[in-house]
Amino acid sequence: MEELLGIRESYGEALAQIGAENKDVVVLDADLSGSTKTSLFAKKFPDRFFNMGVAEQDLMTTAAGFAAAGKIPFASTFAIFATGKAFEQVRQSIAYTKLNVRVVSTHSGITVGEDGGSHQAIEDIALMRSLPNMTVMVPADGIEMKKMIRHMLDFKGPVYIRGARNKYPKLFDDDYKFEVGKAVTIREGKDATVIACGYMVSQSLKACDILKEKGYDVGLVNMSTIKPIDTGAIIHAAKVTKAIVTADEHNVIGGLGSAVAEVLGESSPCLMKRVGIKDIFGKSGSAGELVKRYNLTPGDVSDAVMQVIRKRDGQ
Repeated sequence: MEELLGIRESYGEALAQIGAENKDVVVLDADLSGSTKTSLFAKKFPDRFFNMGVAEQDLMTTAAGFAAAGKIPFASTFAIFATGKAFEQVRQSIAYTKLNVRVVSTHSGITVGEDGGSHQAIEDIALMRSLPNMTVMVPADGIEMKKMIRHMLDFKGPVYIRGARNKYPKLFDDDYKFEVGKAVTIREGKDATVIACGYMVSQSLKACDILKEKGYDVGLVNMSTIKPIDTGAIIHAAKVTKAIVTADEHNVIGGLGSAVAEVLGESSPCLMKRVGIKDIFGKSGSAGELVKRYNLTPGDVSDAVMQVIRKRDGQ
């Protein structure tokens, strides 16, 4: 049985760890610390934790103030509120001013489940990567989330990290090396390449196994930094396989698929297909039900790969 790691739990644990190492770390939340797991930091360092209440705009502007004063603020709430309700404050007070604020969300994508379409952020990557100066990252498992948070102690500039509600399969070991802007090749392949982020990395790995049983050698790239994106890794995959499939738990418009398509269109055109949410809002249901409904299963990824391969080969 695969080992599962909580993305938000890993975030909370990492915050507590770096908080013990650096007294400049402060954490802000919008009355959701039990859900975002920033409560783990709050219990250890109550004098450096600030519950801003249900006031996400205040959350972001206060975090900007802390950054301007030399602190290292982590501002957390659900993805839909961090990027939607507080977009103007993130734009004007954080991105425009290039302040060192780390906006770390949880509860992104349709795997939020029963909370329904109003709370399922499927456009947050698009919003955040459209902002100048903003770095955008999506961890593929709990280990990568911890590595990202630790990396934020010395990183300069505004950051958005897209977290999740559910646990993800463990993909990496504790010695995993994370670097902002660098993709990680999980599996080499010559027939096609899947470029994925977040939850869809583990789904895509299973898809590669399905395709291997059918005799296809398919590569997998974890594109955990969406902006700045690793153009070199994308161009290399395009030249090797000439068949690309992207997979992310996000609207196909503006997410990882769009970012990859932009690189391919300008630098190395080839056939590609985007696996994601087809420009529709989510519905209420269990995470498993919604993954099937919105065609984000390993079978859906493998089907997309086969479609691109056949089209490339003129079949």
